[in-house]
Amino acid sequence: MVVLGLLVCAHAVWSLWQGGEPDGAIVRAGGRVVAEVDLRRARLIEAPGPLGVTVIEVQPGRARVASDPGPRQYCVRQGWLTQAGSVAICAPNEVSLSLTGRAADYDSLNY
Repeated sequence: MVVLGLLVCAHAVWSLWQGGEPDGAIVRAGGRVVAEVDLRRARLIEAPGPLGVTVIEVQPGRARVASDPGPRQYCVRQGWLTQAGSVAICAPNEVSLSLTGRAADYDSLNY
């Protein structure tokens, strides 16, 4: 019974926290939407912030923060975002990147 319970829990975690395929990206700067793009073709997006320009790189099916003038580079270190619902936030520069899709995964707010 314990093994069955663990298997059910493992299956629930695996199936509920898997994000679907992303179909678009939203770039915000200072709380405003700077760009809404689909993820079918490659492009670079420049988002201005108080510290300078953040560069977002979009490739088919994925996106990332390529460069940011912030001091710690947390959003750059996140690397490629590949699942719907994924978010990279460059807090010091007030820029964020989020991937959209039909089946977004759960985050701590949904939990």
